[in-house]
Amino acid sequence: MSARLLRCGLVLLLALLPLVAFGAPPATKVPASAPAVSMPASPAGIGSQGIPVLSVHDAPGGVKNWTLSLQMLALLTVLTLLPAIVLMMTSFTRIIIVLGFLRQALGTQSTPPNQVLLGLALFLTLFVMSPVLNQSYNQGVKPYMDGQMSAEQALPAATAPFKHFMLDQTREADLGLFTKLAGSKPYTSKADVPFTVAMPAFLTSELKTAFQMGFLLFIPFLIIDIVVASVLMSMGMMMVSPSIISLPFKIMLFVLVDGWTLLLGTLAGSFYT
Repeated sequence: MSARLLRCGLVLLLALLPLVAFGAPPATKVPASAPAVSMPASPAGIGSQGIPVLSVHDAPGGVKNWTLSLQMLALLTVLTLLPAIVLMMTSFTRIIIVLGFLRQALGTQSTPPNQVLLGLALFLTLFVMSPVLNQSYNQGVKPYMDGQMSAEQALPAATAPFKHFMLDQTREADLGLFTKLAGSKPYTSKADVPFTVAMPAFLTSELKTAFQMGFLLFIPFLIIDIVVASVLMSMGMMMVSPSIISLPFKIMLFVLVDGWTLLLGTLAGSFYT
């Protein structure tokens, strides 16, 4: 309900923006040669001069033309894609896929719900990535905020720990595949690998690792399903769904072996072995 109200509010806001713009009182006429009025961003923006957000130009007849800077439009586009890009550079991919396999193996349909799985994956990702985040902050973000580095120097320094983390989890075969597809020669060190090669190789390795862990998760629950189905068929109860009977046994097995602790501990430890 809250998400629906939020979407409705955003639609109404977008619909009212033209009315607000055109309903503003007209300005007094100014000569056509009057200089344009610009609204630059704050000095804390990117670069020493900042990014101009809007430009207002006076046209004949007292009409004002509003122009959105292309730099600002590009920045907003990048900020929209930034969360997805950052998540693809972390342990989130492996964690959320393994948790999804666990729910399918248990056969609990929508329990735990998607919100719980996403929240658990995000917090576990924050726990796993905390050393990388601290290193990135100390090497790039803090010197830039203190004025010791320029933006061109701080960006490679802040992203270097993420690239090192990704390459530590990447298989040599996957890295060699994308190096060959990029038409590059084998790299001598991790620092020479560009992000355009490291990211797809890392994601491919993460998908393979997550599917391997998912296969191992399915085996004990699959055995329970096979045993329950065999018992039901031997009793002549072929019309009874085996999943209904096996679900309590699978939940009981998962609880008795302390499954959540084992799974989350294995997931977190798999990144530093």
